[in-house]
Amino acid sequence: MNQNEKMTKVFEYALNQEQTGMSFFTASLDRMGVGAAKSAFERLIGEEKKHIQFITRILEDLKSRGEIDEENLQSTLIDTTNFFDERAKSEFLEQCVHGSMVPDVTVFNTAWLIEKDLSEFYAEMAEKTEGPASRALEMLSAWEREHEAFFREYRDKLSHVYAHMPWGG
Repeated sequence: MNQNEKMTKVFEYALNQEQTGMSFFTASLDRMGVGAAKSAFERLIGEEKKHIQFITRILEDLKSRGEIDEENLQSTLIDTTNFFDERAKSEFLEQCVHGSMVPDVTVFNTAWLIEKDLSEFYAEMAEKTEGPASRALEMLSAWEREHEAFFREYRDKLSHVYAHMPWGG
């Protein structure tokens, strides 16, 4: 298998993982009882669609030209994830505590794991490649690390809230 075929397989796997993650986030919208969480997932789904488009363009380049178009990489900028400002974060957690949030904790934990796995995969593959493929994988890893940090923060906060709730009478 030549280098082009290897890179095609890496990006096909990446595309599949992004699509699977987006499907999870889309299905999770129905479980979100809190408006802020649902809104964050909707924005995340929008970003995941951009990742899918980015990877699809890379695959098209690899299959048609045998290489990644450097200009496509340079022209693709995805804004930094900023789902909530500090006040909104505080309000979101308060809403979670007062609402039924067991599904939210489970969803946030699963989302964190999805994003963590993807960021680690992209970083590992970036180290094993060079040139435009490495840069594309580094970009994807950075985007996924932002998502991972977001979900980890909420997973940790929600778990802490549950662990310190006065259960019982």
